[in-house]
Amino acid sequence: MERKGTDLTAQQVWQDLMAGNMRFVQGLFMGRNLLDLRQSLARRQAPKAAVLCCSDSRVPPEIIFDQSLGDLFVVRTAGLVLEPTSIGSLEYAVAHLHVPLLVIKGHECCGAVTAAVNHPEGEEGNIGAILSQIAPAAAQARETRATGRDLVEAATDQHLKNLVGILKQASPIITEALENRRLVLAVTKYFLKNGRVETLLSVDF
Repeated sequence: MERKGTDLTAQQVWQDLMAGNMRFVQGLFMGRNLLDLRQSLARRQAPKAAVLCCSDSRVPPEIIFDQSLGDLFVVRTAGLVLEPTSIGSLEYAVAHLHVPLLVIKGHECCGAVTAAVNHPEGEEGNIGAILSQIAPAAAQARETRATGRDLVEAATDQHLKNLVGILKQASPIITEALENRRLVLAVTKYFLKNGRVETLLSVDF
C-alpha cells in the first residue's frame, strides 16, 4: 500500500482546487504533458485530495477543479450516499495515501435528491436504498416550507451537511484524522450553469 502523501498542506490544496475551478469557469485549462505524467504515475500515486461527489455525468471533479491524472482520489455515488465500501475508499485515501483534504462536493439539480423529495414513500429495489439515505434531509428541508426547486436545493444543502455527521459516526479513521488536524474537510456545492464551486460550511484550516 502507498504510504507517502503529498507535501502540500490542506490550505494549499484547497487554494489550488479553487484556482482550478476559476480556470474551469473561464474556460482556461492548464496544459499538461499527459504522456510523461502517465509514465510517472505508473510507479506510485500521491493524490493531493479525496473527493466524494455525485455520479451525475455533469459533475466530474477532475474537470471542474482543472486537475489531472493522479491529483484526486475520487469516490462517486448517486446523491453522494455513503455505505461501507465508499466509506472504506475514503478511509484508504486518508489512512494510506495521507491526503490532507477531503472535499464533499454536491451539486444543484441533483436527480437523486429530487427523487427523494418527490417520492417520500421511497422506491423499490436498490434505488430505494439511495433515496432512503437522502430522505432525512428532504424531511428537514420540508420544515422550511420551501417548495419546488427551492425545496430540492434546500434538501441538497441539508444532505451535504448531514454527510459530515454520517462520516464522523461511521468512520473512526476519518474522525481521528480530523481531530488530530491531519485532515481538513470541505463541504461544497457545484452550480451547473456558472460552473462555480462554493462552500456550504466554512473550511477550518
